Amino acid sequence: MTVNLQKSELIKWVDNRIGNLSDWHQRIFDHGETAWREYRSSAWYVERLRAEGFNVEQGSGGMPTAFCAEWNNGSGPTIAGYAEYDAVPGNCQAADTIQRPRDGLSPHAGGHTDPHSALGISSLGGFLGAKAIMEKYAIEGRLKFFGEPAEKVRGSKPIHAAKGYYDDLDAAISFHPFYMLPLCNTTRWDTHCGAAYAMIYSFECNSPHTWQGQTGATDSPIVAAHASARAPGANDALVQMYQTSKALKEHMVAAGCGWSMNECILTAGQATADNLPAQIAQIQYILRVPTIEMAQSITGVLDNNAAAAATISHCSWHRDWVSKSRHGLPNHSLAQLTYDNLQFVGAPIFNQGKAREIAREIQRNLGLEPMDKPFLAVTEQLISPQAAEIELRKQLPEWQQHFTSDDYTEYCWHAPTVRLYIARPTLAAANAGYRYPDWVMNALGGIRETIEPMIACAAKTIGCTIIDLLIEKDMLAKAKREFEERTGGGVNGSQWQAPLCDYEAPINFRWPEYVTTERGHEWWIPRNDSRPT
Repeated sequence: MTVNLQKSELIKWVDNRIGNLSDWHQRIFDHGETAWREYRSSAWYVERLRAEGFNVEQGSGGMPTAFCAEWNNGSGPTIAGYAEYDAVPGNCQAADTIQRPRDGLSPHAGGHTDPHSALGISSLGGFLGAKAIMEKYAIEGRLKFFGEPAEKVRGSKPIHAAKGYYDDLDAAISFHPFYMLPLCNTTRWDTHCGAAYAMIYSFECNSPHTWQGQTGATDSPIVAAHASARAPGANDALVQMYQTSKALKEHMVAAGCGWSMNECILTAGQATADNLPAQIAQIQYILRVPTIEMAQSITGVLDNNAAAAATISHCSWHRDWVSKSRHGLPNHSLAQLTYDNLQFVGAPIFNQGKAREIAREIQRNLGLEPMDKPFLAVTEQLISPQAAEIELRKQLPEWQQHFTSDDYTEYCWHAPTVRLYIARPTLAAANAGYRYPDWVMNALGGIRETIEPMIACAAKTIGCTIIDLLIEKDMLAKAKREFEERTGGGVNGSQWQAPLCDYEAPINFRWPEYVTTERGHEWWIPRNDSRPT
């Protein structure tokens, strides 16, 4: 039997199991758990993988919601893939044709936007399909499937890499739903994602009584009488940090560099009344930059800003790392092989059946005239990685080698790695310049009929690529030779970039999460039912 016949059988396996994959995706979508707090989602994957015959290490790398699953079928190459399952706070959209949160939840709760729910199940489907073919035809090899939490803050992969989990890989397959043109139904070629640094600055006002403005009645029984001047405290330090970093943003790196910096406030205050200064406040930054050198430069400016803010606010400060992820490394051999399999499988088709009617219903609910073909045309078309690269480069300066960020890049430095993009359901613009509200794309990522074509296409492409890598020895050898050349000799080679992670998993911060209280299971920001939604 030729490898193409075996891959055809894998495609049939996915078609026969798409109902299961879709059911599983609905479960993860409805969990909607956010970074570092994906307890139910991770537990579901662990249970499923064990039921499928994998040996699973739960809590890998010191991360409670991570895992490392392995399945062996004799000697042979080790092929890796992974699931992500973290959602985004404030994006609690139901799988519905109208804007509404999932039942019983606040709109502030977590929800899947990319959607990572489908990312993970698509990858899982590809690996389980490959496993079935390997068992049936005695194809030797090892499958290694990771649970990678907290991707939205570039969380787990730098830690897994630094702790040696990727050291035994022969190849890795990274899949992500399409999120920007031209990277739709293709693989990345030369311009891979850049570096990302994420950190939390904590300000603490531990000695407010030593503030120079503390002057009051000397016979007061408390050190800081109500009439005394209050130390500025941690909230003031955080505000100073926030404002200073915004004001100095254009001075952090040279003009014309494609980069971004975003921040969010994790913990603020603690004092609810009186004249007590806030004891602790925390702000998180995440940098998406083309180079590690740029990330280091920006971090230096942020450190200076933190020190200045702490000084004028009578606080101490310190920085904790959330992530230090490396930039990506191309592998043309594996990118082309994976794209060839995508061509073998064919692009997903959205403009048909119930998916088409659901999309038309969304347009109708938005007051739009329903289209005959409501889904964006490019979501049903393939574009070669070379052609996508040409289009992508038109947006970038000539010097820039990396663009945006995602921590799949950590795999790139330990084995040949491909970055695969399959179209997610995306509606065509109603007219020139029209933009759908965000909830529409989030809903389409959760509705069974609209997301299934992506899940099926991605699972088939991933599974077929695994079969090729295990059977066609020359293909894997070619990808590994390219890896050796690009790294100057492989791991520890002259051009190799070592892991940047020198910190433990930042799991103990006040990350947004679902909680159980006397009121029941709810989002950490309680729903206020007295206020109109």
